[in-house]
Amino acid sequence: MFWVGTLNQEVLPRVTQPVGLYDTTLRDGEQAVGVVLGADEKVELARLLDEVGVDRIEAGFPRVSEEDFEAAARIGRVGLRAEVWGFARALVADVEAVLRAGLASTVVEAPVSEVKLRAFGLTAEEVLRRVEEAVGFGARQGMRVAFFAVDGSRADLGFLRRAYEVALGAGAAELVVVDTLGVLSPAAAGQLVRRVRGWVGSAVPLHFHGHNDFGLATATALAAVEAGVRWVHGTVDGMGERAGNADLFQVALALAGLYGKPTGLRLERVQEVSRRVRELAGYCLEPWKPLVGENLFRRETGAVAAQFHVPEAIEPYAAEVVGARRRVVLGKKSGVASVRIKCDELGLVVPEEAYGELLARVKELAIRKRGLVSDEEFRTLVAEVV
Repeated sequence: MFWVGTLNQEVLPRVTQPVGLYDTTLRDGEQAVGVVLGADEKVELARLLDEVGVDRIEAGFPRVSEEDFEAAARIGRVGLRAEVWGFARALVADVEAVLRAGLASTVVEAPVSEVKLRAFGLTAEEVLRRVEEAVGFGARQGMRVAFFAVDGSRADLGFLRRAYEVALGAGAAELVVVDTLGVLSPAAAGQLVRRVRGWVGSAVPLHFHGHNDFGLATATALAAVEAGVRWVHGTVDGMGERAGNADLFQVALALAGLYGKPTGLRLERVQEVSRRVRELAGYCLEPWKPLVGENLFRRETGAVAAQFHVPEAIEPYAAEVVGARRRVVLGKKSGVASVRIKCDELGLVVPEEAYGELLARVKELAIRKRGLVSDEEFRTLVAEVV
């Protein structure tokens, strides 16, 4: 139940390729400052992500620590429907660690921008040698390897092309277009994907991995889908380093509601997954966050509450789509319709002539306490007025 009008159908391109969801919450998401997920917690979250329909789950970076190795190995043995992937730098030892963890697929990353090479003290030729060795080793072991070109959005395009071609020549099956610092506009993201597609042909599956430093990660991911990527990377709630990653669930919601391209994600369970990830990771969300924010289907404004009986007048999609419940809360901005709905919700019988006085009391209390009026406080007001 999406109520988005018809303009999107007129202007958005038709997405014809399959679009899969690649979740990196357990690796890139955990890079958020202060977040530490243990092996048990990662296994639990992997099961949840699998249950809601994520297609690929990046189980972690096995070589970074014994705990990460254990988590990746355990997730690989759980028997998930989703594909379980590892993460490795362009080092044979890293790929060996993924292999020892029992994973058959891995991302292999290497820096490709001049500034990243300078920061790591690497030459371009050294990077290409490492890519060839690490990707080639994985491919010879029968692994499915996706080459991940770190900071590709700021790289010299000639060198970026060489890096992709070396990776393919060494046996990479897939390529990842990476906006490491979230610097691409949606138009630029689409252009970069189309350029890479032109270099490598239509048979190589492309991924897009974007960050949110300019608040555009969801938009750039969608632009990349328009340009033909097969896999979109992201995390639960967009958690991750700095401003985070693309919010994978937002991408899925937009694909379903705006593009008419369902991904198979069980949107009605994403609020449950978001809550659990927040509990384990120890972070909070802004209440107005799309899809999972607590204010998304809460209404305080009286003018909006007056339209409550026609949900499509006040919402772009039904609360049921994301497993939420529509409700009215009372506060400074409430109106008579708000009070009437709340009385019905709580089973309170109030004469029509009392609504005005009750509303005045609600507003007075909300202003005095500088917040919402709780249900218990409202019951007390009703008792006083009626």
